[in-house]
Amino acid sequence: MLLWIGLMVSAATIVYSGTNLSRYGDIIAEKTGMGRTWIGVLLMASVTSLPELVTGISSVTQGLADIAAGDVLGSCVFNMVILASLDLVEREKTISARAHHGHVLAAGFGILLLSLISVSLYGGSRLAPLGSVGFYSIFILAIYLFAMRTIFSYEKREFARFIGEQAAEFKYQAVSMRQAAGKFALNALLVIAAAVSLPRIGAGIAQATALGQSFVGNIFIAAATSLPEVVVSLAAARIGAIDLAIGNLLGSNICNIFILAVDDLFFAKGPILGYVNSNHIVSSLAAISMTSIMIIGLTYRSEKKLLFLAWDSMAVILLYLSYLILLYAFR
Repeated sequence: MLLWIGLMVSAATIVYSGTNLSRYGDIIAEKTGMGRTWIGVLLMASVTSLPELVTGISSVTQGLADIAAGDVLGSCVFNMVILASLDLVEREKTISARAHHGHVLAAGFGILLLSLISVSLYGGSRLAPLGSVGFYSIFILAIYLFAMRTIFSYEKREFARFIGEQAAEFKYQAVSMRQAAGKFALNALLVIAAAVSLPRIGAGIAQATALGQSFVGNIFIAAATSLPEVVVSLAAARIGAIDLAIGNLLGSNICNIFILAVDDLFFAKGPILGYVNSNHIVSSLAAISMTSIMIIGLTYRSEKKLLFLAWDSMAVILLYLSYLILLYAFR
């Protein structure tokens, strides 16, 4: 019972701080003139991925490699479910019809990184390491930096065509940039503090329930550390900043895979993917499939909904339910 209470307290803290991060992130977007799309992909995605970063480093330093990998890959899957669920908030049109087409670029980089992880998980300990880290960590770093640079260049070219940025240009005149940055940093620290306790809680729940670290990491810990994405994305969607919401989610997936490479640096035994359960490939392939469906939806841009959801969002949610069943069967 104490473990579940601890999980709920940590989750509540993340929800509270995540709500504030959404507001102050929007203020920073206004004050800097960088725009919601880029802020979503870079700043918001980086900050809302802080729980995964702290949880991952804390996990690997305690020898809980499966918790770290499950948290990262499970969060990638959960982010796609959040994205699909935004259709429930957006009532007039589907999110794919309203979203900026440039999100396909971030989604494509996400698939590329997840594919690299899938191959590495399949190879496991058979792949030759580069010192104490896996070769995939070097490629992840290179792809991450290239992705951020490419997305920034694209958004810079397309900025003039982006609709909706000017509508909120002077919404936060009463708040200074200094105040916004300070509050943003404070809430980021609260997120970190809440995330530090998650690895031990996850390991305790895994042992008490006999569900295993892989299952607990992919489901419970991933859901808890994805709460900032939930709060930020819903808040952004409600104020009409749909591109901030989508950019945050797709950018978070890119950041999450980068975090797995960081975890590898802190894992003392060797390349981290050589020491985790191969069942994690289920999460990786599920995230790839869900992201592919979202790319199809963003390209086709259907304006009709079935039962309050677009067909692509419905497909992602059904795929998630199948993923849960499969993951439980492999526990």
